[in-house]
Amino acid sequence: MNDMPSRLPLNRTALLLLVLALALIWFVPLGWRHLLPSDEGRYAEMAREMFVTGDWITPRYNGYKYFEKPPLQTWLNALTFAWFGIGEWQARLYTALTGFAGVLLVGYTGARVFNAATGVFAAIVLASSPYWNLMGHFNTLDMGLSFWMEVTLCALLLAQRPNLPVGQVRGWMWLCWASMALAVLSKGLVGLILPGAVLVLYTLIARDWALWKRLHLIGGLILFFAIATPWFVLVQQRNPEFLNFFFIVQQFQRYLTPEQNRPGPFYYFVPVLLVGFLPWLSVSVQSIRHALRLPRQPNGFSPVILMLVWAGFIFLFFSASHSKLISYTLPVAPALALLIGMYLPLVTSQQLRRHLAGYALFLIVAAFAALFMGRFGDARNPTELYVAYRGWVLAALGVAFVLTLAAMWLNRHSRAGIAGAAAVFGTAWLLLGTIAGTGHDVFGKLSSGAPLAPAIKAALAKLPPDTPFYSVGVLDHTLPFYVDHTMIMVEHADELAFGVSVEPQKWVPTVAEWRQRWDADRYALALLPPGRYDELLAQHVPMQLVARDSRRVIVEKPSVENPSVEKPSAENPAAPTPGVEKPQQ
Repeated sequence: MNDMPSRLPLNRTALLLLVLALALIWFVPLGWRHLLPSDEGRYAEMAREMFVTGDWITPRYNGYKYFEKPPLQTWLNALTFAWFGIGEWQARLYTALTGFAGVLLVGYTGARVFNAATGVFAAIVLASSPYWNLMGHFNTLDMGLSFWMEVTLCALLLAQRPNLPVGQVRGWMWLCWASMALAVLSKGLVGLILPGAVLVLYTLIARDWALWKRLHLIGGLILFFAIATPWFVLVQQRNPEFLNFFFIVQQFQRYLTPEQNRPGPFYYFVPVLLVGFLPWLSVSVQSIRHALRLPRQPNGFSPVILMLVWAGFIFLFFSASHSKLISYTLPVAPALALLIGMYLPLVTSQQLRRHLAGYALFLIVAAFAALFMGRFGDARNPTELYVAYRGWVLAALGVAFVLTLAAMWLNRHSRAGIAGAAAVFGTAWLLLGTIAGTGHDVFGKLSSGAPLAPAIKAALAKLPPDTPFYSVGVLDHTLPFYVDHTMIMVEHADELAFGVSVEPQKWVPTVAEWRQRWDADRYALALLPPGRYDELLAQHVPMQLVARDSRRVIVEKPSVENPSVEKPSAENPAAPTPGVEKPQQ
């Protein structure tokens, strides 16, 4: 590490201002977008149900048992609702906190394990990488999992520094074991399997057998099981069907078989990482080459080999899986940020100028390409939405371009030099992702169904609390959260198939049986896809339209006390409730 500058590249005041600016950009927009299906709506609704029912052991989704994932994020989201109320920014707060804390942690680890310059640059890289930035603003499980896995990695790196007192080694290793337990409570066995496999592979590759003597295995395992075990015991006691479904179906079959219908080629995650680290691609190869030349620590431990094994194994592990989603490889991001952060202090002003000039040109080309967004559109997402989103994209690219030019000027004229230019360039990409992500709500508002919620809640308020609300042939992942009401599944169980199988009395298996219930119900509401709504109109099923958009129709059973209410028909459908979006033609 001797060829790396150790001096703090920015003074403490500048660093504090950067952290405050990051906090504002990171947290303020949390409530500016509607929740997106499926993950955001699902996990927000699970937390809402946990909060309102008071059952903190058995997770439920839309009223059905839901054992696909452990409950750590659901617990913390439910606590957020208890403290701050139920809402969109509250649903994203835990995810945003873990993403923000991950940036600070990678900076701290880089400074302590390597030097101050590495810490500053690694934090800039992670905060500005679209992969980490965007995932830190969506209510999904992978950011929470990635943070606790990052704590596992960083605590191990911090514990293995040479000449560290035994008490500090033990403290950092206990944190490492505790964070693995929290990773398991975040998403299951991957929180233990992945770090464990990385440790074994590192030992074989680096031949660093002495590392195992410093892991504090006995105390660490006791701490791990003390944190991870209680919920599994309690949920199994209350739900005998839990263990088989959670471990066999969700943990192993999900990985080994394509039954989750999330296929992808082996190279699926290559473009994910390329786009995810787009601002720093031009220095990525050089960063790895530089890292491989660094010597080991005096105690024989190699942080570089560990980080490379961490990133490589996790990437290959998920590439081999039959179930793939963009966010799965997010745990590699902190390790890659540290590797890039180690190299950036060595970049010359001329190299950085070429880097910035190339990205300025890239932003111009991207803006030109964005002009053609108005050519997209279909019945589900009309062209007008793409036209509206184009303005946001152009604004994001424009802000990023101006800041990239500012970074080029700082690189040449400012005493802050490379560090100041890198911070401004990182801010450019952070704002690009923030502005473009916020603007995506032109699509998110429609997909969430939130504009329909006021009319639906008004209809529910006039009916008894036990009024059934059917979801016919479709599972809407966001509407239950926005209307504060679960729905009875009809015909299509979707991902609630397990919950339906253990509580079959809670669903209606066929539309014919639903028709019988609908006719017998005194009060009822139903969510229908537009096509199904048209079919039922043609069959003269009694329905009163409550609200609709291009993706969903909400109807109410006409009141027995008000027989004069006009029944909808194919020739004379009921008009939408005042203030509710009219159906698109």
